[in-house]
Amino acid sequence: MPELIFPGPEGRLEGRYHAQAAPDAPIAIILHPHPQYGGTMNNRVVYNLHYAFHRMGFTVMRFNFRGVGRSQGEFDQGIGELSDAASALDYLQAMNPNSKHCWVAGFSFGAWIGMQLLMRRPEITGFISVAPPANMYDFSFLAPCPSSGLIINGTADRVAPPKDTHALVGKLREQKGITITHEEIEGADHFFRDDEAHMKPMIDTVQAYVRRRLTENTR
Repeated sequence: MPELIFPGPEGRLEGRYHAQAAPDAPIAIILHPHPQYGGTMNNRVVYNLHYAFHRMGFTVMRFNFRGVGRSQGEFDQGIGELSDAASALDYLQAMNPNSKHCWVAGFSFGAWIGMQLLMRRPEITGFISVAPPANMYDFSFLAPCPSSGLIINGTADRVAPPKDTHALVGKLREQKGITITHEEIEGADHFFRDDEAHMKPMIDTVQAYVRRRLTENTR
């Protein structure tokens, strides 16, 4: 998978890009967890999401937020990271002008950034939000949430407790015109550490959801 250096708001950003042969393949961007707590584009959840989307026929890109790895700049409390994500999506779209579907997937802090990106970019047709930290960040900007998506978390998550995720899902489900699907992985912690018991079921659930949505869109 080619390494990528592309321009961001504060200098270069480092990414990984995995293309499909079909010029009109759907595109997806994957966003990593909190930079100040060791989050990078090579996080296990992010890595597995990246390859899951590629297996489903997506051209996929993941990247390091500013100040992570070879990406220039410094951590900016989510404000600059949202600008980074917008720049990454611009770059991905410029390389794939014939794509008809655009998805965003994020894990933890990346889920918060991804949901904000939804509000800025009406072309995003679906989202995956893995373990969104609804206890740490305000998600009230999702009013209204512009597209349907999947929120997935572990029942044993102590970083982003399930009760806060349930409250977020409940608020989003009050909105009309979108469908919020919520799934939980029994016994999984925030990081889905057990590959067979937690990571695989999470990825399988994501793939089943995305495939269903793609089928609905092609009818």
